[in-house]
Amino acid sequence: MGIHYDYKSTRGAKAMEKQAKREKKLAEKRAKKQAKSGIANTEEKTIPIDQVITLDHLTNPDKK
Repeated sequence: MGIHYDYKSTRGAKAMEKQAKREKKLAEKRAKKQAKSGIANTEEKTIPIDQVITLDHLTNPDKK
């Protein structure tokens, strides 16, 4: 009978621990994915706000 009492009294805490572990794992995966994809590289390819976007910006493959 002690096993069942212990299970019910601690299942809320165990569920919270599992959720925290799951969120931590997801956060690590996201960080790893962002580091791998190179978020910093996409910032370099943006056009500054003060510059007018022309057809040349959109179609010229040689220009970065």
